Amino acid sequence: MMATKPPPRPVPRLYLATPVVDDPQPLTASLPGLLAGADVAAVLVRLKPTDQRTMISRAKALAPAVQDSGAALLLDGHVELVARAGADGAHLTGFAAVEDALPTLKPDRIMGVGGLSTRHDSMAAGEAGADYVLFGEPDAKGQRPSVEAIAERLQWWAELFEPPCVGFAASHEEAYEFAAAGADFVLVGDFIWADPRGAAVALVDVEQAIRQAHAESCGKAKAELG
Repeated sequence: MMATKPPPRPVPRLYLATPVVDDPQPLTASLPGLLAGADVAAVLVRLKPTDQRTMISRAKALAPAVQDSGAALLLDGHVELVARAGADGAHLTGFAAVEDALPTLKPDRIMGVGGLSTRHDSMAAGEAGADYVLFGEPDAKGQRPSVEAIAERLQWWAELFEPPCVGFAASHEEAYEFAAAGADFVLVGDFIWADPRGAAVALVDVEQAIRQAHAESCGKAKAELG
């Protein structure tokens, strides 16, 4: 029997994290253009903590700008607000949060999980029904693993498990590395919004880096297969 070649890996897609949202108006104005210019699969909305009614209204104000572009809107935490805010799901931190969130989010909404410090926690999150696992985000003290350690974890997950993996990129260079390592999505945020050229230019640049990394890794895989 001839060995069948594995299907080519799709180009990793962008996952855009917002700045902390207090006044949603500037984002409501800028997001449609940003999302039209790059292949953004989802937007992670970071709401400034306040009363629930205000947070819901802020998320609702952003929802059309995100969802009308074809991207999913996820809340960073605040599982209890997802349905009332019209969000598509939530991103959780740590495996302990998964069990509590399951009845609220499943089966209709997206449940992503980060803060997974061990391989065991990552596998447990996948088995529990996480729609993606995130590697590389800062912890509560702002500490992150090395770029090499994050890339290694992404490669391990991509080779063995079905749910998508996301690499948290703090720079253009990290986005390239994580796309090359096998991430299905690359989460970008603060460095995009801080770019002096503007977020739209930064987002297009990082998408090009991801595409380049994907093309090079596919070319390398083909060469190894002969």
